[in-house]
Amino acid sequence: MKKLGFGTMRLPRLNPDDPASIDIEQFKKMADLFMERGFTYFDTAYPYHQECSEGAVKEAVVRRFSRDSFVLADKMPILRVTKTEDYQMYFDEQLRRCGVDYFDYYLLHNLGRDRYINTEKFGGFPFIEKLKRDGYVRNIGFSFHDDAQTLDRILTDHPEVDFVQLQINYLDWNSIAIESGKCYEVAQKHGKKVMVMEPVKGGALVKLPDAAIAKFNEFYAPMNNPALTPASLAIRYAASLSDVQIVLSGMSDLAQLDNNTTYMQDFKPLSEEEYKLVDDITEILGSTGTIQCTSCRYCTEVCPKNINIPEYFGLFNMHAVTGNKSNMYYERFSMNHGKASECIKCGLCEKNCPQHIEIRKKLENFAALYEQE
Repeated sequence: MKKLGFGTMRLPRLNPDDPASIDIEQFKKMADLFMERGFTYFDTAYPYHQECSEGAVKEAVVRRFSRDSFVLADKMPILRVTKTEDYQMYFDEQLRRCGVDYFDYYLLHNLGRDRYINTEKFGGFPFIEKLKRDGYVRNIGFSFHDDAQTLDRILTDHPEVDFVQLQINYLDWNSIAIESGKCYEVAQKHGKKVMVMEPVKGGALVKLPDAAIAKFNEFYAPMNNPALTPASLAIRYAASLSDVQIVLSGMSDLAQLDNNTTYMQDFKPLSEEEYKLVDDITEILGSTGTIQCTSCRYCTEVCPKNINIPEYFGLFNMHAVTGNKSNMYYERFSMNHGKASECIKCGLCEKNCPQHIEIRKKLENFAALYEQE
């Protein structure tokens, strides 16, 4: 199976302001080219495109290709599950929406420390394990947005899963907030194959700042290959990891799909020189007003309000670099911890900080960013 997967969360739209207005005819052309070039993996989920993605996959893929010619992944919407019986109800609906008798890959969607509690309570893992035993699913796993410690706990509790879907890209590899690298190492430790999501970080690694573009162009200009773009560098970075099975790309038009399938058709892992380029670009991206926190956690050892300072600073840095906020991560990082606004300005954290960061002021800035109405 080729390493590029077709993520159906950002399909072409007839109306840019209406996520449900999927351009089915363009999607069909995209699916045709994708399959023609030997790629087979399609990924959808219950809530994508205001619950229209699964039906679009049915129209563009399932009804037009033999079932054994493509691979389909779908996800249980665990956020909506309020009782054990809901699992079967949602799964049956997903089979109908997609028009299939089974899924090749099936995931518990967006598992983290908060949703793991209810997933355990309602029996989510036994449910998907039974689906596999009964032949409705061939591989079981979960998608994950949280820290490496939580991932290790889940995989320790549930060795029965076949794979895990992680957010991996070169900007998040050493991120205090996302911990892409650490999460990948946890998956390796447990012997799990990895599916990658957000390899271009929602487009942040496509539209690079001028200094980074200059570095990129200096390196690739002599090759005169239009397929080598900032997006291709990011996707190939993720695909170069040995235990990565699929890298998902949420392709929004035929041109993006054409480009991605061109350089991934005969995939070549990054060279040593390209890894050095990635380091240079990451350094440029990291110089845009970020907090130089090393996550030593000396601050949290003395904080009387148990504020999750390093993780909050990681989220602040992510916003500084990409302009994106992640309220989902803030909710998870503040679970059983004090919020940034609960800082009492005692100053103990700053006395304990080896980097001499003005933590109290930075927490004020973070609270203004994440806790304002």
